[in-house]
Amino acid sequence: EAQLRESGGGLVQPGGSLTLSCATSGFTFADYGMRWLRQAPGQELEWVSSINANDAATFYADFVQGRFTISRDNTKNTLYLQMNNLKTEDTAMYFCAVRWGGRDVRGQGTQVTVSS
Repeated sequence: EAQLRESGGGLVQPGGSLTLSCATSGFTFADYGMRWLRQAPGQELEWVSSINANDAATFYADFVQGRFTISRDNTKNTLYLQMNNLKTEDTAMYFCAVRWGGRDVRGQGTQVTVSS
């Protein structure tokens, strides 16, 4: 069973930075594309970024392009999201996700709050 565990969230001032981590187990991490998603209070879940398995190509939602960087370390079975120049509108619960066994699997999430 694929399991994901996010960490690294917290409270940060606008313009600040955070790095989120997603530790994985139960599947061959290197073989799967991975995603970051987020959900703000009262809002729907939205896609933030993806990284391929084979070529590690990366993709970003327009609202984080140039500020966030997704990466992966296949030796540690871990996914990362480096977030710079954070804005108040980035406040949300952040989830990592994988399409495994025909369904989306997500972790419990890590809260990011951007506030002065």
